[in-house]
Amino acid sequence: MKLCATLTVLGLLVMGSRAQGVMPSVSFPPCDSPEAEAAALVAQDFLNAQHTHGYKYALNQIEEIKIVSMPLQADTYHLELDFLETTCHVLDPTPVSLCPVRQKFNTAVEADCDFVLANTTQGLSVVAFKCKTETESDECLGCPQLVRLNDADGLQLIASSLDYFNKNNTLNTKFALLEIGRMTSQIASGGPRYFAEYAIIGTNCTSQDDDICIPQNHNVAIHGLCLAEGSAKLNDVDCKIFGPTQAADPASNATVQVQKLLHAHTFGPQHNPSIHSLKHHKLTAIHDPSASSLLSAESSESAESVKVVPKVATVVKREVPATEGPAVDAAASEKTHVLSKPVLLAPICPGKNKHF
Repeated sequence: MKLCATLTVLGLLVMGSRAQGVMPSVSFPPCDSPEAEAAALVAQDFLNAQHTHGYKYALNQIEEIKIVSMPLQADTYHLELDFLETTCHVLDPTPVSLCPVRQKFNTAVEADCDFVLANTTQGLSVVAFKCKTETESDECLGCPQLVRLNDADGLQLIASSLDYFNKNNTLNTKFALLEIGRMTSQIASGGPRYFAEYAIIGTNCTSQDDDICIPQNHNVAIHGLCLAEGSAKLNDVDCKIFGPTQAADPASNATVQVQKLLHAHTFGPQHNPSIHSLKHHKLTAIHDPSASSLLSAESSESAESVKVVPKVATVVKREVPATEGPAVDAAASEKTHVLSKPVLLAPICPGKNKHF
């Protein structure tokens, strides 16, 4: 509703400006310019702060940017951005810049997003956005393949590995399953081999307790991300433990407050059984294109309603050798005339891929 209201107000402002004879101007800075990079990083931080399960996303490419300017109003930035899923869980305090991007041979997840930002006196802020995710992988015979998050054999591996970790960790804390991040399987001699990534949360029990254990509040609980591999019976497990969510570096991915994760896979207000049937964590409903009326940044205004002011590269000038004769003078004049037109040295968009 807020998104629709925002777009309605923007539409009314544009209509009002037309009635007064004031037209917006549009500029297209280079996608790799500092201005574009700054706006894209604000969008990246906002996306990660809104994403409440799965993994953080890192900016991969700025595909397009345009800036719409109106007199006496904040400039609006329209961006098309490409993000890649990292291996850092959303509750991991590691800054996104230090999180490894998941590679194609591990079935990368890509997010294509449209963002609209307002540039006010307080700085850039997101006013509307939408995203869609899809998997991308290399054609690799024998490489691990994603399986659904409710795969029976994969779930057995998770249960046995978590039980092993609870009995052998040195933290004297019993952990509960928070959510399953990814599960893959690989054909190997002796049968399928499974790989599982899952988030855990500390409970009110010690590692020796056999009572019913209740997960602690996220503000005080310790969390972790476990990597397990093997068959349904445990072969190996390794868990990275990180502190309560409030201990996370607020500069790591915070333009807005991180929404607390409430057991998306087990119970609570965000419990959603349909998540179990997926092969990877899609972005939450607020990132669903069908839930947003935001038009794609590819939809450009007509030439009748806007004034387009593209930023072009510097004109290249070349000196013509000084020789005598009217024919040479005419040719030189003609060559000078041709070269005096703006010459684009390189495409200004899309920008370079930061990863792949």
